[in-house]
Amino acid sequence: MSKIAMTTPLVEMDGDEMTRILWKMIKDELLTPFIDLKTEYYDLGLKYRDETDDQVTVDAANAIMKYKVGVKCATITPNPARVTEYGLKKMWKSPNGTLRAMLDGTVFRCPIVVKGIEPCVRNWKKPITIARHAYGDVYKNTEIRVPGKGKAKLVFEAEDGTVTEKTIFDFESAGIIQGIYNIDPSIESFARSCFQYALDLKQDLWFATKDTISKTYDRDFKEIFERVYADEFKEKFEKAGITYFYTLIDDAVARIMKCEGGIVWACKNYDGDVFSDMLSSAFGSLAMMTSVLVSPKGYYEYEAAHGTVQKHYYKYLKGEETSTNSVATIFAWTGALRKRGELDNLPELSAFADKLEKATLDTIESGTMTGDLTRITTLPNPKKVNSLEFIQAIRANLEKML
Repeated sequence: MSKIAMTTPLVEMDGDEMTRILWKMIKDELLTPFIDLKTEYYDLGLKYRDETDDQVTVDAANAIMKYKVGVKCATITPNPARVTEYGLKKMWKSPNGTLRAMLDGTVFRCPIVVKGIEPCVRNWKKPITIARHAYGDVYKNTEIRVPGKGKAKLVFEAEDGTVTEKTIFDFESAGIIQGIYNIDPSIESFARSCFQYALDLKQDLWFATKDTISKTYDRDFKEIFERVYADEFKEKFEKAGITYFYTLIDDAVARIMKCEGGIVWACKNYDGDVFSDMLSSAFGSLAMMTSVLVSPKGYYEYEAAHGTVQKHYYKYLKGEETSTNSVATIFAWTGALRKRGELDNLPELSAFADKLEKATLDTIESGTMTGDLTRITTLPNPKKVNSLEFIQAIRANLEKML
C-alpha cells in the first residue's frame, strides 16, 4: 500500500532515557512504514539542551507557533543529582514549563480506558479529565536561599513609578523565599478553554483553589472563572444540561474519590501536575494517560503525561530486557497526527490515528501487554512481552486493519 501523504510538518521534540528509545521504536514500527512522515525535528534531550543553553526548547516552541501542532517525548527536568550525572552547566528549568509559558493555554489529561484494566476507585465508572493551567506558578518561580537574619519584602514598581511594598517575613535564621506570579489574560484563557472543553464533552466542570488561605492569588482565579462563566457560558451550560461547580481544593480531592467520573476537573498548574498523576495511576497506569496543551491562539502540543522511565533505561543500558509501556507515547503521536489531519483536511491521516489507537487497545484486550499492566489486569492469563514485542504486536493488529 502507498504511504499516507502529509502536507505540513509536525514539530517533533525528542526526549530522554527509555522514552527516547521507545520514541524511535514507535516511529520505525508504527509510523514511517505507513506514513510519509514530515516533521521538523528538535532534540530536547538533556545533553543537547545543555549544549544550546536550552535555546533548542525556545526554538521548538517557536516552531509550534509556526506549524500549530507539536508532539513531544518525555524529558528530564534536572535536579542536583542529574547535574552531576550529565555534567551540566546548570540546573535547567523544566522544558515543559518553558514550552507552556511560551504557548500559554491549558493542558488536558484523560486516562486511556481499556477493558481488563479497572480503576482502583471502584465507583469511578467514567474517565475524569484533568484541565491543568499551563502558565506561571512554581514552574516559572524565582527563589532565594536566605543565609541568615534579615527582612524579606515583596515589592512591585509600577510603570508610573508607584511602589507597592509588603513584608513577607522577618528572618531570625537561614531559610528560603519563593516568588510566583500569574497574569489575568492567561487565567481568562484557561477559564474559557475549560468551559469550552466541558461543553464539547457535555460534562460538568469542577474548579478548585484555596481562596480561603490565598485571599489574593487564588481568589483572582476564582473570580475570573465566575466572571467568564456568567458572561459567556452560563446560558450555554444550562442549555446543555451541565453545571459549573466551584469548591476548595481539599474538598474537591475528597469529593473526587466518591463521584462516578465523567467530569472535567480544572486545576491550577501545580495542582494539575499532582492530581493528573494520581488519576492516571488510579485508573490503571501512569503510561495510560493522554495529554495535550491547547492554546487559545490555536497551538496544540501532544505529549506523554509521564516521565522518562529512568530505571528501565539503566536496565536497557546494561543489555537487560525491558517491558516498558509505550501507550501514552503512542497516543501522543496519534493525537498530533489526528489534529494535523483535521487542520490540513487530510481525513486519511486522522483515520490512521484512530486505527492505530484501536490496534493498541485491541492488543491489550487480547491479553498481550507490558509488565506494568500484567500486574493489575483482570484478564485471565495475560501475556507479558518486552518493549519492542509489544509495539510489534500492535503493528500486527494495525496491518490487519489497513
